Amino acid sequence: MPFGSSEAGLYLRLGLSHIADLRGYDHLVFVAALTVAYPASAWRRLLVLVTAFTVGHSVTLALATTGALRVPTVWIEAAIPATIAATAGLTLWRSRAASVDEAGSAMTGRYLLAAGFGLVHGLGFSNYLRSLLGGEESLLWPLLAFNAGLEVGQVMIVAAVMGLGALAVRGGGVPERRWVQGVSMAALLVAVPMVVQRTLAAMAPPA
Repeated sequence: MPFGSSEAGLYLRLGLSHIADLRGYDHLVFVAALTVAYPASAWRRLLVLVTAFTVGHSVTLALATTGALRVPTVWIEAAIPATIAATAGLTLWRSRAASVDEAGSAMTGRYLLAAGFGLVHGLGFSNYLRSLLGGEESLLWPLLAFNAGLEVGQVMIVAAVMGLGALAVRGGGVPERRWVQGVSMAALLVAVPMVVQRTLAAMAPPA
């Protein structure tokens, strides 16, 4: 059966609902941790950073969904919160420094790190997408539509975090550094127990 607009819309909505689903909040928390360090005035840097993450997860989403790359699910699930903890920890460290290094080499390192973390998250997205594909003859169009839905959801999360930050800092009088540190610490508190729990589960012998 040809892949029509109704099927494309379905997979786009599934991608959007997946990244915004509070039951799978680890991806949502990661995007928030990635975004919070950047005020609206730094939107260009944030755009490149999010694009790097997108490129990373698009690559592994395609490879894993088509079966070209296979990684045990238990280790993927453990690695995802580790990326959250690393991102939040780096943001905390940067926020406490007297000055933040925004030189080209430092930003390039952050872009590469975001792309690397995107590779991990793409593997997580692929597990869900593979469960949806069923008898689809062609993987290309469902893959593209699902990925587009992920990007719409990601942009919505970025906009929400930046909007809340503006409300807190400009409307609520919260110092910008305190806002960044508070969100980053919250992300760490969410991620660290998940890393421990999922790593122990991955290391446990099969039942």
